[in-house]
Amino acid sequence: MLKFYTRFEINDVTGSSLTDHDMTQLHYKKITSLQRAVFAKFPSLRVFALSNVATVDNRESLEQHFGGLDGKGLLQIATFLNLVPEEVVSPLDWHRVDEQFLRELLITRHERRCSQLEALNEMPLYPTEQIIWDENVVPSEYYSGESCLALPKLNLQFLTLHDYLLRNFNLFRLESTYEIRQDIEDAVSRMLPWQSEDGDVVFGGWARMALPIASFAVVEVAKPHLGEKKPSRVRADVGVTLSVRREIKAEWENLRKHDVCFLITVKPTQPYGTKYKHREPFIPQVGLVSVRGCEVEGMLDANGRVIEDGPEPRPQLQGENRCYRVWLDSNQYRLDMDDLQERADDVYESFNILMRRKPKENNFKAVLETIRHLMNTECVVPPWLHDILLGYGDPGAAHYSNMPNQERSLEFNDTFLDFHHLKASFPNYNLKCEVPEENRQPPFRLIFEDVPIQTESDGEDHEEKPEEELAKSILVQPYKYEARGPYPSDKPKQNSIRFTPTQVEAIRAGMQPGLTLVVGPPGTGKTDVAVQIISNIYHNHPNQRTLIVTHSNQALNQLFEKIMALDIDERHLLRLGHGEEALETEKDYSRYGRVNYVLAKRMDLLSQVQKLQEALGVSGDNAYTCETAGYFYLYNVMARWEKFQSQIAVHKEDTDAEKLRAEFEREFPFGKFFADAPQPLFKGASYEELMDIACSNFRYISDIFNELEEFRAFELLRTGLDRSKYLLVKEAKIIAMTCTHAALKRKELVNLGFRYDNILMEESAQILEIETFIPLLLQNPLDGLNRLKRWIMIGDHHQLPPVIKNMAFQKYSNMEQSLFTRLVRLGVPTVDLDGQGRARASICSLYKWRYKKLEDLQHIFERDEYKQANPGFAHDYQLINVEDFKGVGESEPNPYFYQNLAEAEYIVAVYMYMRLLGYPAAKISILTTYNGQKHLIRDVINARCGNNPLIGWPHKITTVDKYQGQQNDYILISLVRTKAVGHLRDVRRLVVAMSRARLGLYVFGRVSLFKNCLELQQTFKLLTQRPLKLSLVPEDKYPTDRLASADVASQDIKTVDNMSEMAQFVYERYMAKMEELKGTLPSEEELQAMRNQLPQEDGEIVPEEASEEPPEKRAAKEEPLSKKKTTEVFKPTPILNEINVDDTDMAEREQIQQEATDEDKTQESAPTEES
Repeated sequence: MLKFYTRFEINDVTGSSLTDHDMTQLHYKKITSLQRAVFAKFPSLRVFALSNVATVDNRESLEQHFGGLDGKGLLQIATFLNLVPEEVVSPLDWHRVDEQFLRELLITRHERRCSQLEALNEMPLYPTEQIIWDENVVPSEYYSGESCLALPKLNLQFLTLHDYLLRNFNLFRLESTYEIRQDIEDAVSRMLPWQSEDGDVVFGGWARMALPIASFAVVEVAKPHLGEKKPSRVRADVGVTLSVRREIKAEWENLRKHDVCFLITVKPTQPYGTKYKHREPFIPQVGLVSVRGCEVEGMLDANGRVIEDGPEPRPQLQGENRCYRVWLDSNQYRLDMDDLQERADDVYESFNILMRRKPKENNFKAVLETIRHLMNTECVVPPWLHDILLGYGDPGAAHYSNMPNQERSLEFNDTFLDFHHLKASFPNYNLKCEVPEENRQPPFRLIFEDVPIQTESDGEDHEEKPEEELAKSILVQPYKYEARGPYPSDKPKQNSIRFTPTQVEAIRAGMQPGLTLVVGPPGTGKTDVAVQIISNIYHNHPNQRTLIVTHSNQALNQLFEKIMALDIDERHLLRLGHGEEALETEKDYSRYGRVNYVLAKRMDLLSQVQKLQEALGVSGDNAYTCETAGYFYLYNVMARWEKFQSQIAVHKEDTDAEKLRAEFEREFPFGKFFADAPQPLFKGASYEELMDIACSNFRYISDIFNELEEFRAFELLRTGLDRSKYLLVKEAKIIAMTCTHAALKRKELVNLGFRYDNILMEESAQILEIETFIPLLLQNPLDGLNRLKRWIMIGDHHQLPPVIKNMAFQKYSNMEQSLFTRLVRLGVPTVDLDGQGRARASICSLYKWRYKKLEDLQHIFERDEYKQANPGFAHDYQLINVEDFKGVGESEPNPYFYQNLAEAEYIVAVYMYMRLLGYPAAKISILTTYNGQKHLIRDVINARCGNNPLIGWPHKITTVDKYQGQQNDYILISLVRTKAVGHLRDVRRLVVAMSRARLGLYVFGRVSLFKNCLELQQTFKLLTQRPLKLSLVPEDKYPTDRLASADVASQDIKTVDNMSEMAQFVYERYMAKMEELKGTLPSEEELQAMRNQLPQEDGEIVPEEASEEPPEKRAAKEEPLSKKKTTEVFKPTPILNEINVDDTDMAEREQIQQEATDEDKTQESAPTEES
């Protein structure tokens, strides 16, 4: 690492980065100066002095030439080149001048340095077995933070953009390698490779993500490109047998082009029947020999051709044998072939396992290729951003107030609801408005008088003038939207949110050029601010294009759904990536969806042109194409409009309203076209008003032809692909994608000539540093400059950071630091949103201490849902202490797979209680801090009530980390751990957990463990002020009239001591509810009478047996085990994680279950109460 940074590509004096060419010139300069010194002093080295540089600048050649010199001669050369002092005296007496040192000094200084870029370009992108299991490169065990590791770090500052990209490249590669190692260990261990008696490999198990390879052959090694050593392409065919379940077979058959798979060789030494032990080393147990990555080109059909992805359905292949054509890594293949020359084994003849990975986690190769491609091109970052990205200079330099092109006048469109809202939004400004008060209606144009007027004069003249202190005042100019036509649907959609002053400041900052950071605590309306910024930029700068980037598809969809509610023409919206399927809209915003929309809209507009042609009485086929419509507009429509303007101008001075109106109706040429609009068409009382109406109607017509002119390209382009590219590059103004999609498709977008002016990033604090940086460079520079004007980042660094699975990379290398967090730490100015409108004030107090200033918005105190208490509960939030159940607290069936049965049962019982009171399932989410507990709670729900129509499944059961950015009315949380605090110690995870609920939050955990944790004390101090045993109000119904502020009488409160008591209580309530329902169900005769009244088609007979009964009625008749009333006490179902269960244990358990079922059959009544 020292050698690497001593030769780093940076100018040691100025700090500017050097290209490969600059480094080569510096190297030549050093060599020629050495040759001059040798030529002058040592005639014996004349051959070296007169040789060309390329023959003498490697280590072997230099050693050969200088090997014959003694210490005295070496010292002479070194002093001549000023590498060592002539006399070693104080203060330079520390210098070494011995022969060994001087020779090494001259050779090291003058040998040709290997270009970092060349080394990077020759590096294989897939990890191999040497790297994957090298503990020095990819540490596996829990990192304590005490030792030093040979890993790059992401700090606050970087030397150059090259250094920045290189560190990110190395860390991203190693983190991907760690995840690949986990996947390989999981898949191969499940396949249980054993050695057969004749020495071959047999597989005793199976894995969803891996298959044994039936055949493997390298089918093509293409010639290298000019100047390269590696083959230009290496392809191979991999044959497998898909004798697996149908859904797994479908997953294998749906492997897409560019999906990454791994080819694995195992040579096990373990005999048949050896069990795999998770806590012992992996490689010796399975006999793993080699791992190579490959990229899928496609599956081969019966004729050996690759099946291409396309709109046509894929051909159905017979049998179970499938063959995949894959690309191998050319760099790796070259290295392997070089090793083969050295008598190594041929790895390409021994592969016996093909492993795939989950698509979401499998994009590492594309991201690494993108970073490498960036390093091979000239990275042009906007000059106002360059130093801030590297961590130097004034952190506030890119703030809009310091930008030379700050805009003085801004149209805020529909941001303000009225003049009072505007006044409240700028408390530190003096507002001037020349319009009388009754006419001060939005929209408003604001002219900020504290922004200096930009002059065209030279900078020197400008500097001589003394800077005047500009007054903090705003000139407010109300303006009117240009009416778009006579139809009610032509009115623009309006924003209805009353933004707070800090939200307005964030919107103002986002509209101005420069870098804007918005810190948005939970519930402060980050998405609403983002959408308003996008809308305002769209209206202020109609020719600029905005790129929206988010961390997840879900966040992008939330943002998109709100954008569609604003006044943005939907033909300018485009959504890239695979997440558009999840958009909850009738319209399709994907590339092909938008192309179809444009084509349908074109037909609609051409039919309007046809209607206009008929109304004007013009003959000919003018509405055939966009082109003919354009000529029609020019020669027929414009001519009539200009004639109308000249004819009506004569009556400008007339004051008789009736006469004027009649004149307008008679002269206006398009009256017949607007016959279906609300009549009369001209309702004004003066010439100006009537002329405005005429202009708005003509604007409606001209908009039709303007849109058709935009759509003309879609007539000329014939294929869907060309049309979608045109849409992306020219037509769309607001383009949305995830950061992963941007990283995957960068090369494709740049090659298409993609252009954009503004970037808005949502959830910025959750995006990896490199995935935040890549979207800045999705376009080629224009005249050597990046055209980016605005970069808006919205996030919250007090919530969870990007997910990094390896502790060493996360903590030691600081890889979990997002670019947003780094900029905040550097001191870049931020706009901190300070009004939350999500949670009750009491729930907000659990996390508001983490923020500088976080107040509750007024509606938190005014709306009924916040005033009312939570039905059935004495408190709106509560921490419930859960003790061990049968002596067991947390359990760990697999490493880091933590579960807690007592908490799982307790939470499910509370959920069932809420459903019995009448809470909608969609308003309840269950969260936990560990994946193991998530699976256990799902198992318990499934066993208790999942299929019960009365209760069913809650809205979501997931982890706190996955639920960031979402919310629900009622949240139940399981903290799981009873021995150590675990990763909840991270305050950011606590903030996310506490801030998901709007109305009710109930936390289940071991109080004694968490209340003493120093990092969590602020929150747990508040939680422990309330009773630690669940306090219920059983007589409540949902919804309740009881107020949250009202005290509940002690006799109305039921205190639940433990999980078993809660489960028994819920069971009794459930049985009571069933009895109540039985009384309300219709009798068999009434049901039959209802059936007879149903309308029937002729000849149709409804058989009695087949008729549907209500589920409760059918359930009551059949008396299933879960619903029969008995007197036995509640018994919890033992739900076990059956990974790693011994065969003997399994056999015993099955025998016990068999005996239990035999007993059940002999008894008349149902013996359990486990509903």
